[in-house]
Amino acid sequence: MGLGSIIGTGIFVSIAIATQISGNGVIIAIVIAAILAVFNGLSSAQCAAAHPVSGGTYEYGYRFLGPYFGFTAGWMFMTAKSASAATAVLGCVGYLFYAFNIESGSGILVLSGLGILALMTILVSGGISRSNTVNKVIVTITLLGLLALVVTAFFINGLPVEPIRDAFTDTTGGSVLYGAALMFVAYTGYGRIATLGEEVAEPQKTIPKAIIMAMTIIVILYLLVSLTALSVMGADAFGQTVEGEAAPLMMVAQALSVPVIGPVITIAAITAMMGVLLNLILGLSRVLLGMARRRDVPGILSRINPKTQSPVPAVLVTSVIIGLLVLSGDVVFTWSFSAFTVLIYYSITNLSALMMPAELRIYPRIIPILGLFGCLFLAFWIEPKIWISGLVLIGVGLIWHTVAHRMASDEPV
Repeated sequence: MGLGSIIGTGIFVSIAIATQISGNGVIIAIVIAAILAVFNGLSSAQCAAAHPVSGGTYEYGYRFLGPYFGFTAGWMFMTAKSASAATAVLGCVGYLFYAFNIESGSGILVLSGLGILALMTILVSGGISRSNTVNKVIVTITLLGLLALVVTAFFINGLPVEPIRDAFTDTTGGSVLYGAALMFVAYTGYGRIATLGEEVAEPQKTIPKAIIMAMTIIVILYLLVSLTALSVMGADAFGQTVEGEAAPLMMVAQALSVPVIGPVITIAAITAMMGVLLNLILGLSRVLLGMARRRDVPGILSRINPKTQSPVPAVLVTSVIIGLLVLSGDVVFTWSFSAFTVLIYYSITNLSALMMPAELRIYPRIIPILGLFGCLFLAFWIEPKIWISGLVLIGVGLIWHTVAHRMASDEPV
């Protein structure tokens, strides 16, 4: 599930977005984001092992920090990942239309995206076992497609030495840090593992192992694919691929002029985007389930289907929220906004891991300290209009949370 969550919009779209910002420095940005993601992954694993329930940092914040931190985590998660899910839907349709040279207006693009979203909603409503079977197929197809691209580029262009050299000379510190903030979002699928704490066997062992294994594979994969793209197209040309059809790796495949690679990457991209969407619906609905149990959202969303053990009302509402965001569609803006809100979310994850009792701690305190500092530091390298909007959203959410709970407490028992 972690691999299926991470290998998708991040590798097929966000690497190009980060390259547009930081040029060849995207290689350094990927490494910085990976180091921070490891700290966050370990903090998530620590929290999940200590408190293995559905809801992720929303639940950890409530238990270890208090209701305002918990609500803020849930609020940020729903905002960030709904935008990411909408980006995955639009990215999937973008690759599909580009591959078949379909020229159409935004209306057809949106309708096609909503159709894909509806199919994934039906799938997720059937429970996690069926979802995981499909996820394994999706991840396998995606990994094989990306491996084909990397190997083909190696045989045609040789080792990507020039992008590594240029990463240290053709960039600026600010752009690299901005790129690292954008790339951090591309790693955060490991959070889906933590949100499924009630639905896996031996969560104290399974969740930490799954997060660490997923992160190790993903770091290697991101470096290989980004070096391949920069070697084939160059930083400027690759960064511009997010304009228009937004099918960056498809354009890399075409630049190689090897006929079979284009269709292979198209299939891998489409399956990967579907995998991300599947996992985001799973994770978002479980956070919504946790929020409903505390009446942060209407209690009807806490209902569980007794046959599939799936929170069907939460799944349906999650899909409606994503569908509304699909109607908008600016990939660069939504990804940047996701970056800020996700960094705030994982700041709360690290703070929760830092404040948990010593007897529940698995890893030393320095890990959540570094993770907390890194998240807050990178969050404010994003464009001011993005993080100012994010801070306003947090304020609005906290006001709503306070008023709703005061009204609930005033109701007669």
